[in-house]
Amino acid sequence: MTPTQTMTPARQHLNGINPQDVHDLVARIKGDVREARSVWGVTTRWTGGTTVATHVANCTLGSADEPKDFVIRVDEPVGLGGKNTAPNPQETLLAALNSCMTVGYAALCTLEGIRLESLEIETEGEIDLRGFLGLAPVTPGYDRLRYTVRIKADATDEQLQRIHRTVMKTSPNRWNLAEQVQLDPTLVIA
Repeated sequence: MTPTQTMTPARQHLNGINPQDVHDLVARIKGDVREARSVWGVTTRWTGGTTVATHVANCTLGSADEPKDFVIRVDEPVGLGGKNTAPNPQETLLAALNSCMTVGYAALCTLEGIRLESLEIETEGEIDLRGFLGLAPVTPGYDRLRYTVRIKADATDEQLQRIHRTVMKTSPNRWNLAEQVQLDPTLVIA
């Protein structure tokens, strides 16, 4: 048995994922489309200077609420007025993109019985700070993101190419960045 495979009662894990759990999820959703609904939310509070703390309290998956209790801290680098105590918002955005795609690769490989040896995604992009600072009519965010996926697994090139194409089509955070998402703001002045 390899380090990424462990046996549990009647269930085998591959890449730290139980494939039966994923198959069970698919079966639940096929049996009741309401089980496909997922709701995600966070609350972010300013904590002084350029630092913020985002609390993740729960999510809803299908008909079940799942309690959570995580804090994501963000700060800016010194050159942008911060204290460099945590990643900045752009870095957390890139981390969310990479993390979402990584989960997709791991899950798809597991479902196909492919053992991962290593998986890494490196992403970068440029932002013209004149847009953020209101100094020029330029895009305040990324115009383009470049990423490289490095994967080593006990699979053929064709299998990994197919999995890559599937992740590019199905990763929620990749879609959220690649497509226009409607944002509905509400301002409450206390």
